[in-house]
Amino acid sequence: MANGLEMKVIATDPYASPEIAEANNVALVPTLPAVLASCDFLTIHTPLIASTRGMISKAELASMKKGSRILNVARGGMIDEAALLEALESGHIAGAGIDVFTTEPPAADGTAAKLLAHPRVVATPHLGASTIEAQENVALDVCDQVLEILRGGLPRAAVNAPIILPEEYRKLQPFVKLVEKMGDLYTQHYKQPHQTFDLIYEGEIANITNTKPLYASLIRGLTKGISAPAGVNIVNASLVAKERGIVIHEQHSRDPVVHTYSSLVTLRARLARLPSRQPSQDRSVAPFVMTATPTDDHIISGFCSDSAVYISRLGRFSTSFIPQGTLLICHNYDSPGKIGAVGSLLGKVGVNIGFMSVAPLTFDMGGDVENEALMILGLDREVGDVELKQLMAGEGIFSVVQVTL
Repeated sequence: MANGLEMKVIATDPYASPEIAEANNVALVPTLPAVLASCDFLTIHTPLIASTRGMISKAELASMKKGSRILNVARGGMIDEAALLEALESGHIAGAGIDVFTTEPPAADGTAAKLLAHPRVVATPHLGASTIEAQENVALDVCDQVLEILRGGLPRAAVNAPIILPEEYRKLQPFVKLVEKMGDLYTQHYKQPHQTFDLIYEGEIANITNTKPLYASLIRGLTKGISAPAGVNIVNASLVAKERGIVIHEQHSRDPVVHTYSSLVTLRARLARLPSRQPSQDRSVAPFVMTATPTDDHIISGFCSDSAVYISRLGRFSTSFIPQGTLLICHNYDSPGKIGAVGSLLGKVGVNIGFMSVAPLTFDMGGDVENEALMILGLDREVGDVELKQLMAGEGIFSVVQVTL
């Protein structure tokens, strides 16, 4: 409303986000005295705690401009009522708007009663949230938000978490699901100790500064099934990460996304340099002979299309699949018969294949892109250990991993 009246709005709040303040045309100042010395209208919007009780006393009122006005619609006790009455009587404060008092209802012979009767005071009952309609709507809103959080959504009005603007909320919502799936997929697929990760945002999502919900979703995904607490959220995610020795480096890339989708998220794990293996690049050598590879990073990339989430890169392979249900990820030598062999074995044990994606090597990895491939199969149920061992025993099969997302 103040912006609509072309008023210049200043505020002091140690917990306010500078980005959100700027988006709402609010100029943050560091201290309360700075606000008092500048304002023509002072409004109070804080809880009543030890540090805010009596925060506007005789000295604070004297520091305000002559002819300024004050509104307290937060809690009684924040303004020294006797000092306010004195400032109104002297004309230093031109007027006051009050709907809360130190004692409610005010005593008939007290200072509050004199304020109520003062010609420069506009007073209303303290019942803005006490109507039947208001209480019903508040209850419904709280229930809606609790359900949204329990479904893995974002908190819209948490009292102990950063505020998320509605537009940012809409943009982040599908990526919350994507990043959690990426973390869960990493833990199940690579099965290696995870410590340090880069979480890279590209495209439109890189312009969102408050990505704490994505950070929390990654921690939730990485710790799922590993003695994780009942709920990882934007309030406790940093603590959970610290307890498990997980370090996340968030990066906002300004480079344009060279794909058909507008945003891309990449999870890259930084591992201690360990001997790793890859298929021989020489087709004259048996495909199951392994040689050292120079890269130690494990990479998963993904994007969102409408409400659906997709994995577009898994390790060194380009792919496109929806990370849900039971997936069989088969790393194999790229030669005729491999798909048929895997499908035949699964068919014999009564496992149905819902979809299959064959992922080639990404060109930026170099080497012979026809030498190896990755099969991702969506199954209608989990495969037993015996069948997994049989698949792994096949010639030219480098690894077989089953994940459930």
